[in-house]
Parts: sequence; structure tokens; C-alpha cells
Amino acid sequence: MAITSFVSFLLSLLLIFVQANGLTNSTCPKSFSCGNLTDLSFPFSLSTQPDCGIMPISGCDAKTPPRIQLLPGGDWYYALAKLNNYTVALGDPKLNAELRQHDCQAFNKNISLPDSPSISYKVLPANIVNFFKCNSTSTTQKKINHFAVYEKYNGCKGFSIYYKFFQDRDEDIRAGNLTVNCSLIRLPVNSMPDDGDVFKMLSPAFQVEWKLSDECYQCHFGGGQCQTDKTKKFHCTNQYNPHAQGTSKTGQHRRIWFILTTGAVLLTVALLVLLFCFREKIVWCKNIRFWESNPEDHKNIEAFFKNYGSYAPKRYSYSEVKSITSGFKNKLGQGGFGSVYKGSLHNGSHVAVKVLNILKGSGEEFINEVASISRTSHVNIVNLVGFCFEGRKRALIYEFMPNGSLEKFIYEERSDRVRQLGWPILYKIAISIARGLEYLHRGCTTRILHFDIKPHNILLDEEFCPKISDFGLAKLCMKKESIVSMLGARGTIGYIAPEIVCRNLGGVSHKSDVYSYGMMVLEMVGGRKNVDAGVDRTSEIYFPHWLYQRIELDEELQLIGIMNEEEKECARKMVMVSLWCIQTDPSNRPSMTKVVEMLEGNLEFLQIPPKPYLYSPSRSEVDSSVVELV
Repeated sequence: MAITSFVSFLLSLLLIFVQANGLTNSTCPKSFSCGNLTDLSFPFSLSTQPDCGIMPISGCDAKTPPRIQLLPGGDWYYALAKLNNYTVALGDPKLNAELRQHDCQAFNKNISLPDSPSISYKVLPANIVNFFKCNSTSTTQKKINHFAVYEKYNGCKGFSIYYKFFQDRDEDIRAGNLTVNCSLIRLPVNSMPDDGDVFKMLSPAFQVEWKLSDECYQCHFGGGQCQTDKTKKFHCTNQYNPHAQGTSKTGQHRRIWFILTTGAVLLTVALLVLLFCFREKIVWCKNIRFWESNPEDHKNIEAFFKNYGSYAPKRYSYSEVKSITSGFKNKLGQGGFGSVYKGSLHNGSHVAVKVLNILKGSGEEFINEVASISRTSHVNIVNLVGFCFEGRKRALIYEFMPNGSLEKFIYEERSDRVRQLGWPILYKIAISIARGLEYLHRGCTTRILHFDIKPHNILLDEEFCPKISDFGLAKLCMKKESIVSMLGARGTIGYIAPEIVCRNLGGVSHKSDVYSYGMMVLEMVGGRKNVDAGVDRTSEIYFPHWLYQRIELDEELQLIGIMNEEEKECARKMVMVSLWCIQTDPSNRPSMTKVVEMLEGNLEFLQIPPKPYLYSPSRSEVDSSVVELV
């Protein structure tokens, strides 16, 4: 009892230290929701609590999307979606009004964001296209030659607009390459116009990535408030003493002092608990995980063993994992999840060991993967040999796939006319993945929704037989359930079904995997990424629309490596089926059973699908200022 009381005293003292250093603020919530946006935290704040952040949000209870202001002195935008912890989808209400009215003022300015010493903003190139605004009264032969391969729009008085799609490199963005009386305008777009009306192509929505400055980061987590004065200089104001101006260095010193103090207290408590355990020789000391992981994780694991019994995959100790991988000697790859190593079991069979980073929360993704994949047995689903769960040390042991992921085989250099994988193999892979997904959706005792179908998660064996892997985001549901509930978006940008981001489009279901499958097969067909946010090649996002236009006009697809009529038919079937899969309305997408049927069937029986849109929110009647993406 004496030790328990002393430990309680030390923890109380730690709380006093926290409060004394201004690191808690009871008036500011750790997270909050606003309209369709959930799990918001600093730098976001409600407009009614301006001191809690530097990106105020208002209109949470309105029927329209919430509005967000990019400080300092920035405009208000519609907050359409939070794509991840550092990226948001915004809508420009002014640009939206101009587009609705076909007002040529839309071409008078680029999308621009304010500068701040506290936070920087970057417009991602995912749906941004280069437009060239040229004085129509000045027509020279040089200009005619320069824009010979461009589309032209003459609907605006006094100037013409030039644009093009699917260029490998757009060297015109350098000012030195612009012709006289022409200027570069960068605007968001949504789809390619059918009738040459450029206003139908433009969109008021775009993606913005934000990043806190080091000074603001240190200030905020040191208990201060990030502020910018009239001269655009950074100031860190102490929230308990608004008149005390501090620099980021002061905040840093205060934070270092706090960390040292906290560390000393925690070390003392840890030593006392360990001494108490050894003194009393209590059995549970051997299994205590308070400092290593959440006890709830172990509770879930034990419950998993109890439910699955002998069907559960084998559990390995961490020392066994080290032995299997020969001390983590042969590293195959690394990602955000951790590292993958090649190993060998005692029977000589090769395995791939995925050693996970320290997980957040309760380790839900780890439990998810073990629980999901242990229910499967299919030639196109990767086999989980076993797993390790020991404190914070977690690993998944899979059968070894010598050809790695599909990702490294399908993205081609544009100058290369020979594919790494021929069309017969690509066609076989597409059908096999479809069968694997069909099994997950219908063949298991419990329906499994994967939610992260992409080339990186498709592994290939020595005969290029594909196997679906990485079930960390999977969700289990009863077969009779058509719609599943889900908190927050899950998946990878470029493959996420629209209804996951914008719930007004329909419920989240197995049709979300169908969408991801369609986007992935389009990348297999084109040998290119549909969306590449890391490269300023703005036409990438329109590859599905380009394919649709050629299908609609019954033109040659002009795809790399087609050698004969049989391969041409395979490619055309893959394109047609993919365009059905990426329909915005989930009810218009086929089931994976139907996908297999269409791929194996006759091309003549395939109907041309409706034109797909990459994003299209609800058509509900709202006032004229509401952002709509069509």
C-alpha cells in the first residue's frame, strides 16, 4: 500500500508539472468533427475557438459543406473532404460561381494560397492542368506552330485558351517557352469536355497539402500559440500570459526541460514497479506489458486464439522470427508499415517476414490482418504462415513470392515499346485477381472487404500467379449485409471509391473494392499511374477518360505491346470492364462475379458503360454557391 500511495503521489506530481508548463489546455478539444469532416485536430480549429488553431472552420451545422479559411488573410473555401492528416480537398466558391455562369473571369488568376511563417500550403497537381491564355488579336505563325497540337477554346472575348492532354512532358510551363502575349494559368479540372466547352471541364475543387513550420510546431507543442504580425513575422504567444512574447527557441527550451522532468519521473515510477514485482515474486510480472503495449492488444489476441482454436495461424516468438530471418539479414523492401525480410523455416521453405513498425492505438490493423487472412484459403490469396506478437514486436510471416509485387512490372517508360509483362499474362493476372476478390466477397463464411486493392498489394509467385495481400484495412461483415459502417476514409489515394470520401454518393460496400480493382486494371492496361501526385504531369488523372473516349468512338486504343488480334481483344475487354468498375454510382458497378464473367466472355456482348467520373457528389438541390463536381 505504501508503494501504491507513493506511485500515486508521483503521478499527481507529474500532472502538476504538465499544467505548470502550459502543455494542457482544457478549452481546446484534442479532436472534433465539423459536418462531414471527422477526427480534426490542430492546426484546424472551430471559428468560435480561434485560439485553438490556425485553420478556422465554420458552418458545421449547415446543409452545405463546412467552410475553411487559410490564414493569414486567406479566402474562405468549402472543405469537401479530409483526405489524410496533411491533405484536404477544397472548393473555391468564387470560381464555382464563375464556372456556373460561364464567366471568362475564371481565367484571370491561378489558384493561389497565402504565405505564412506558421504554415505553408501546396496545391497538389492531381487535377491541375496548364492552360495558356493568349491575346486573340495577336496571331503569328510562331504561335500557330507552337500550339499546333493543343485544343483551342475561343468562347472568351479578347483572348483564346489553349490546353492539351496526355503529354509526357510539358516544357511550356517554363516562362521562357511561352509565346508573346500568352500567359500560363493553372486551374483544377474534372473531366474532358465532349463538345469543346472548356467550362464543362473546369472544376472548383482541388487538393491542398499543408505543413507546419518548425517554429510553429515547437510553439504549439510547447504550450504556446502560433501568431503572425502585420509584417508577416512569426511570434509565439504563451496562452496563459498573452503579453509574454517568446521565440521558438524559448518554447524549445521549455519543452526540453519538461521532457527531462517527465522522463525522470517516469523512470522512477518504472523502477519502483519493477522492484515491487521482483520483491513479491508475482507471476504476472513476467507478462506485464504496461510499458510495452496496450494490454487491450493482448486481450484481443487471446480472444482471437479462443475463437479460432486450431484454425488460427501459428504464433512465433520474436527470437524465432530472428532465427527464421538469420538476424534480419536479407531485406526485401521497406514501406510505411515497416520492413520485409526473406527467411527460411525449419522445413526449408522460404517465407517473407513483414516486421511492423510500432503501431498506434490498439494495433487494430495487425489484429485485422491476422483475423481476416486466417479465414481464407484460395489460390489468389496470399497464405499467412504465422505471426509474432510480443510486446511491441509484431511480425507477419507469409509464403514467399519470388516475383515481388505487381507494381514493379506494370509501369512502363513512355519511350519503351516493349512491356515487361505481355498481354496474355496481364489478362490472366486481371482475371485471377478478380477471382480472388470474388472469393473474399462471396466464398468465405464471412464476407471480407479489402479496402486497399492496388498493384503494391498484389504479389506474384514464380509463375506470375497473383495473390492478394495486406489485409490491414480489411473489414469483416455478414454476407447478408450490403452496406457497412465505417469511421473515416480508408485506402490509398487514386484507388479509393468516391463513396468512401463523400458518403452522399451511396453506402460503402463490396462495390468499393470493385472500384479499386477497376482503377488498378486501368494502370495495368496503360502502363502508367492514373493519379501521380508526386509528379507534375497533370494529364495523368485523365487516362480513364481518354480510354473511354476511344472506346466510345470505336477507335484503336493505341496501347503498348499489342501484337495480334487476340491481344487486342483482351486489352479491349480489360478496358471495358474497368470502365464499368469505376462508375461513380456504386449500384452501376458490377459484382466481382460479374467481372469474372465479362472478362471470360465474348467481347461482342460487352456494352459500353456510362461515362465514368472520378468524383461526383450528391445532386441535392442547394443554393447557387454550393460546390458541385460534375
